Amino acid sequence: MSYRPAATSLITSIAAGFALAACADPSPTATPTASNATSSFDRAGDTPGTHRQYGTPITLGNGRARSYVTLLKGVPVEVGVAFDETALQGLRGPMPPMEGGESMGHLDSDMHVLAMPAQNPTPYRFIELDWNPAGHEPENIYTLPHFDFHFYKIDVADRDAILPSDPAFLVKSANVPAPEFMAPFSFSPPPLTAVPAMGVHWVDVRAPELQPPPNTKKFTTTFLNGTYNGSVIFQEPMITREFILSKPNVTMQIPVAARSTPAGYYPSAYSITYDAQAKEHRIALTQLEWRN
Repeated sequence: MSYRPAATSLITSIAAGFALAACADPSPTATPTASNATSSFDRAGDTPGTHRQYGTPITLGNGRARSYVTLLKGVPVEVGVAFDETALQGLRGPMPPMEGGESMGHLDSDMHVLAMPAQNPTPYRFIELDWNPAGHEPENIYTLPHFDFHFYKIDVADRDAILPSDPAFLVKSANVPAPEFMAPFSFSPPPLTAVPAMGVHWVDVRAPELQPPPNTKKFTTTFLNGTYNGSVIFQEPMITREFILSKPNVTMQIPVAARSTPAGYYPSAYSITYDAQAKEHRIALTQLEWRN
């Protein structure tokens, strides 16, 4: 994700946006849950009748990362990224700051494309995993080493075409989906300008790290949606390396739009879990339900 305003401007903008969104869901919650994930199909400990299909792995740090879909009698119940415990070691460090000491922001990011498993009855075409060794703007909020997990509903070529060189780039950036397709509490600081090769990022105005003092909390994990040219094109858990290393087993409910397109299985929550037997971390969109 990326934002143009400084941290103080962002919080001011979000405070104004609160009034526009403050009449729907309860506050986000992080509910500890027991991870029932295992390293292969139909192992003891998985919900009976489920199996997990993995995509082709890529190298990450000293380990590997890969996509997966968990199916229950052929119906997807979870889609996510699994990576070895060793993948959190040997990651690249931050690039030197630009002249004048300015952070490199999203330029200092390692982007990886994860292909989906062969059996993938979800609307997600691929997952982009980004490692941000110094975080990115706004300063003092997201400038912590973290991962972005973009679950895209468009093809890689369409994502790559989101560029300022497109004469219609600003028009497409400002083309927001109809309200029924947007999750409650979504807010993006003006002007609406897409991050190149990503999209426009929308935060939940209730996110703990975005609240004004004295209620501001240190960023550990947050959830975003992405739009471009009138469509929601991705959903994104954003999580610090430190939090993943703590090996949590948590599930966070997320606001859900009244409608989704294309019709398909979409999440009501996302989870961050650790499988001690497999020594594998999993970041997932979970509690998938059919929506249109």
